[in-house]
Amino acid sequence: MTGRFPGPRPLRLDSWPWPASWRVAVLAPHPDDFDAAGILLRYLRRAGLDLRLLVLSSSPNGVEDSFANPPTDEAKAALREEEQRASCRFFGLPEESIEFLRLAVGSPGGHLLDDGNSRRTLAEKLARLRPDIVLLPHGNDTNPDHRLAHAWWTRLAGENGHAAAALLIRDPKTIASRDDAYIPFGEADAEWKCELLRFHRSQHERNLRARGYGFDERILRVNRESARRLGIAEPYAESFEIAD
Repeated sequence: MTGRFPGPRPLRLDSWPWPASWRVAVLAPHPDDFDAAGILLRYLRRAGLDLRLLVLSSSPNGVEDSFANPPTDEAKAALREEEQRASCRFFGLPEESIEFLRLAVGSPGGHLLDDGNSRRTLAEKLARLRPDIVLLPHGNDTNPDHRLAHAWWTRLAGENGHAAAALLIRDPKTIASRDDAYIPFGEADAEWKCELLRFHRSQHERNLRARGYGFDERILRVNRESARRLGIAEPYAESFEIAD
């Protein structure tokens, strides 16, 4: 394999030789998408890599009216932004490394719009950051914002000849993806990740009511299944498809 991640696959990312000079950008369509890859991102930060988070939409979707006062889209979006700031404080990501782009969305409570201004804004941010690696959700996904973020990245990479590779995050809404790379983890790290995820209280409590289990368990179920599919000894794994 050529590109940023040569070698046989699946790559085990906690034993891969990460250059400390690499810059990592996380393209999160919503607050909480960063946290789905929290184990890998914590590993990279501890290894000295520069992490930057771009939250494309503050997305009032998924915030129940009873959770926001007043129950407006503006209040819900502000709530979700504060949840992301709180999780990043727990993670240890400085405030100056987080940027909420607040790109255009459709009708109230709607999804990201595929318009020229939004694409230009994202292109300008990436040109400024010049990341070596980009993490974002997979395009083969039931969530339209995940699909659009992936389409934007693919288009920008093609137009600009961008040298960055992408690690596409497998999450609960991913339909299918390759296990090109992974980072395994055990119960102690799973407890840390659950605490990270629970800072998104609006999503956690909605999942408890709607599914009978929390946002933390929803993500950990994906990580358990990834570990099972990979056939590894550890009980959990974050899995990624590589686009380089």
